[in-house]
Amino acid sequence: MEVRTIRSLRPNVTREEAIQTFTASGPASLFWKLRSGPLQRIADAYIPFRIYRVRFPMSGAQRTHLFALDAVDGSLDLFEFAAPPGDAETVSVFTRNNPASTLSEARSEELLRDKVLRVIFQQGFFKLRRIKLETEQLPGEIHLPYWHGFYGTPEDLRCRVLDAVRRRIEGAKVSALFEQWLAA
Repeated sequence: MEVRTIRSLRPNVTREEAIQTFTASGPASLFWKLRSGPLQRIADAYIPFRIYRVRFPMSGAQRTHLFALDAVDGSLDLFEFAAPPGDAETVSVFTRNNPASTLSEARSEELLRDKVLRVIFQQGFFKLRRIKLETEQLPGEIHLPYWHGFYGTPEDLRCRVLDAVRRRIEGAKVSALFEQWLAA
């Protein structure tokens, strides 16, 4: 793994807060301790995202949203921004803990379209049959920070993932993405 400098959203969770989250009492933490053993270590990692400006007509008006799609395989949920992240919202990080951007731009556009349409339909606009989406990829990538809690033994290590921006434990999609990357 190559060490490089990346542009990341500023994390809202410190290392100490991540340890507290992974070791907190409660049903989820108890489940992890019983299933996998005690917390062994934690590490930070970063997923690259591409940011797109998406325009579409809705209720007679033109709507514009900024969505970010993961650039690894496009499997994660969209991340939405009110405005493109600037210097105040980002930091430079020198790390090797980030999967490579392997998703082609053409496939990225296809997945973005499908996911944006799903978001629109979930908001109750399922009667709209033909929505014309205009997408524009903004320059550069932004990385989203995550904390990993590693549980178990060296022979049977399991990973639990904490979103360091939204302060929430992630589910199977994010864990699977990181586990595939760590296994490679």
